Formats: sequence, structure tokens, C-alpha cells
Amino acid sequence: MALLCGERRVTYAELAALVNRTGHVLRHLGVRQEERVLLALSDGVEFVASWYAAQKIGAVTAEVYSFLKPKDFAYYLDYTRAGVVVLDAATLEPMREARAALGDRPWPRVLLAVGVPAEELREGEAGFDALVAEAPAALDPAPTTRDDLAIWKFTTGSTGMPKACVHRMETPLRSFKHYAEGVLRIREDDVVLPVPKLFFGYARDLAALYPFGVGGAGIVFPERATPKLIFSLVERHRPTILVNVPTMMRAMLEAAAPPPDLSCLRLCTSAGEALPEELHRRWLEAFGVEVLDGIGSSEAYHIYISNGPGSVRPGTLGQVVPGYAARIVDEGGRALPDGETGRLWIEGDTTALMYWNARQKSVETYAGDVVMSGDLFARDPDGYFRYRGRADDLLKVGGIWVAPQEIEQCLAAHRDVAECAIVAYDEDGLVKPRAYVVLRDGATADAAALQAHVKGVLSPHKYPRDVRFVSELPRTGSGKIDRRALRELGARARAGAAGRVAR
Repeated sequence: MALLCGERRVTYAELAALVNRTGHVLRHLGVRQEERVLLALSDGVEFVASWYAAQKIGAVTAEVYSFLKPKDFAYYLDYTRAGVVVLDAATLEPMREARAALGDRPWPRVLLAVGVPAEELREGEAGFDALVAEAPAALDPAPTTRDDLAIWKFTTGSTGMPKACVHRMETPLRSFKHYAEGVLRIREDDVVLPVPKLFFGYARDLAALYPFGVGGAGIVFPERATPKLIFSLVERHRPTILVNVPTMMRAMLEAAAPPPDLSCLRLCTSAGEALPEELHRRWLEAFGVEVLDGIGSSEAYHIYISNGPGSVRPGTLGQVVPGYAARIVDEGGRALPDGETGRLWIEGDTTALMYWNARQKSVETYAGDVVMSGDLFARDPDGYFRYRGRADDLLKVGGIWVAPQEIEQCLAAHRDVAECAIVAYDEDGLVKPRAYVVLRDGATADAAALQAHVKGVLSPHKYPRDVRFVSELPRTGSGKIDRRALRELGARARAGAAGRVAR
């Protein structure tokens, strides 16, 4: 079995036939080798088949979150210049609006709609189901090489508009060898359940790429992930690997009364954002499922530093994944000793070639197989890496650099804090740290108590001068905290407008 989707149980033979039929349809619609195909549809068998089909005919895949607004879809249409967009009933109307907003642009030529009746389609639109049903089940692959362009992976857009990291045809196979085999030790009997949606490469590769390398299976579902849904899918399909993110881990803990049976899981992965040590320990106490926290990026394709089975150290992101090399450097690119915080440079054969249509940013980030990331890390003497935030998120408070991640970890350890984020704000021309805090149910802490907590743990100058309580933190489509949105919120709001404030 290759895919489990609701009542559908799709074998490898059935998936291969659907991939081939979809490839014929894309060629029929004029998709050329190296042309982009944009996927903007809900998770399902057709999503997976379209991803493989586009690459089999030598096209380049790009995927976007299906819950975006028309203006966001318009950005992706214009940026990718995709000839064909594969979508469904949920994304058809907003994509129509996005297409109209582009005016006389010649792209996209066709909106290929999954699950939409023919009578509801307009000019420039085609029905996926009818065309696939008529297409042949055999398809010769395009004459590609390992270095052909094959995949665009978008950055999250948390610090600016998303950019496409351009990857080679061989990259997924190398990532499979390094991470899936080298860390997860993926097996034929593994069944993988992803919490994030498939547009997020972290989830798609783990659910619909890595299992296929050993004959395992992935679970796909169109609905938004909720604790209730994830628990029901675990009960129904009994997966062995849960692909998770810290936000959902916290939600699952809060919803688990009594704790559900997760004994089928041999491990859980976590990525996308930092996993607080306290949350990690609470998860272990509640569910007893080992969590392999790690970090990857669109720039390096997938995860390159990770905890491994049997060697997990909560509070760290683990060790370098086999096949990669990492070093911590200062602003001049000089290696720093263990324990000091600096930028992470990661080297491996899955590095993207460039950011599309962004030469200057590409030069600043890529040097051959090296990604000169903006992530800040410190390395323990025995090779475990600790995340310290983003270099562009650093705050200079009182003339001293402060990493928001350090303050966030301190606040997250307080018993009343569910989650938090630190961003900079301007106070009379001086940079100060502001905390956005989500409290646990029944919490009694006020701003002064949280400030005192930070002062008692960290150097006094690091405490948040401004504390704002919110019901939830804004997030990008991939689940990361949207710090840009928080900064914009602070810029728009007057003092005290977003909640209780203390200075």
C-alpha cells in the first residue's frame, strides 16, 4: 500500500498508473520540460500524483498553501509563471480572482481542476478527472539528468515575500539517503502520518517520498489538522511515524484527557519551529513517544541537523545528519569555538542552486554546496546543536546583542505560559524586547511576574520591557510564528491596545 486517504487505499501500481495518466494530461495541456507546474490543491492522492507526474515529464513542481487569499495566489502565479495550475473546488474561486488580477499576463494558460464538474468550468479551465480517465496508463519519462531542475521549495515568507529555492532532480534521492535512512532508519512496515499539509516539503517528503523508498505508506487527508482529527487518524490507521510541529504537540497535550493510545508510534518528528524543552518533556510524560526534533530548510531541501532514535537530548536540535557538515561562524565567516553563538553554515549535496530571480540574495546565501544561513546556533562539545534564533531577529539592547530565542525559552519554562514570541520595538529611539504571550487556562501570572521570572534567570538587561497577552500567535502556512506580523501589529497598535501592558 502506498497511500491511505479516507476510504481510499491506493497501491503502488494504482498510484503509478495515476501518475502516468496525469503526466499525459499535463503534456496534452502544453506543459514543456523545465516549465513550472503549480500545485494549489488540498492534500490527497491527486496532489501526490500530480507532483510526481510533473517531474516525470521533466517539468518543475511548485506547491502553495491551499488556504491563501486571492492576492497571495496572484503573487505565486506571477512569480512562478506556471503554465498549468492544478487545483480543486476549494481553491478554484480564489485562483480565478488571482488570475483576473494579473490582467493580460499570458500565465497561467490552464487551471486544471480536481473534483469539479465540467458544467462549472469556464474558458481556460479543464477537468482533471475526465482527462485523466481518458489518458493512457503507461508513460515514458522525459530524458532528464540528475542535474535537471525539478523542484521549487518556497521559503516560509516569515521575514519577507516567499522565494523559491531551486533544486535538482537528484536532490530528493540524496535527502532520502541522508535523513530517511541515516536518521529515521525508515522501514518497509512504516506508515507515516503528517500533521502539516503537503505543500510544506517537510510533510510531503516524509509522507509521500521517503516511505516510497522502502515500500512503506503515507497517510494524506484534505482537512485542516486538529488534535481530534489526528487522534482519530492514529486510531484508524495505526501509523508508526507522526510528523509533527510544536504547535500541534501543545494542542494535542491540552486536548488529551484521558491520554489516547499512541503505542503504535515508534517515533515522532518535530520541525518547522523550535521545540521548547518543557513542552518536549511534557510530551514524553504524557505519551511516551520519542521525539526527534530537528531543523531543515528549503535552502538545503530537508532536515540536516536532528536528534536520532535512542540519542535524543531535549532542548537541542541534535547532531548533524549523515551526509552534511556544519560549522558555527562569526560575521566574518571565522569558526567559533563550542558554546559560542554564531551563524550556522551547513554543507551538503542537497543544497539549492539559487533563489529564483533573486541573484543578490542567492550570492549572500549560497557558496557552492554551502548554505550560509541566517540561523543562530551554539554547539555543545559533544556535537549537539542548540538553536538561538535568527540573525535578523537579534536585538541590540543597551549595546548588547540579545537572541529572542533565549528569552522565549526562559518564558516558556514558566508554568503559566503556553507559548510566546519576542520581537523588537522602539521606545524613544531605543530598541527594547517585547513579549507576546499566550497564557495557559487558569493562569494567574501578570506581566510583572513574567518580567521578574526572566530577570531571575537571565541577565537583567534581557527581560521584556513590554508584555502583551494574546489569545494566539500569528503563524505562517507552515506553522512558524510570523514575526513580521507581530512587528506590524506592534507598529499599528498604540500602547496597551493589544492587551495588558507593563513597562
